[in-house]
Amino acid sequence: MRNTQVTMVRIYLTEGERRLKSLLAYLHDESKVHGVTVFRGISGFGKSGKMHSSTLMDMAFDLPLVIEFFDRPERIKTVLSHLDTLLEPGHIVSWNARANIEDRD
Repeated sequence: MRNTQVTMVRIYLTEGERRLKSLLAYLHDESKVHGVTVFRGISGFGKSGKMHSSTLMDMAFDLPLVIEFFDRPERIKTVLSHLDTLLEPGHIVSWNARANIEDRD
């Protein structure tokens, strides 16, 4: 293992958007990024200002979701180009980081 430059990416969605399955399939099967984690939030809001939260009164599941993944900058650049065609602006955040990962491809 060695310390390697990577790009971290977060995608912000809600369960109600029903995009999780297709995005995970793309990240895993097609782009084969190095690692992916999905977080399910208990509360959040975005550009619309609509609050998405878990309450006993709320029967519909429309909680916030965060998909976080990383890989080498070259691969992420290609992934982000594709994701930009699928998601509206404001859903993706990325930054440079370092990770101790093994070489693969």
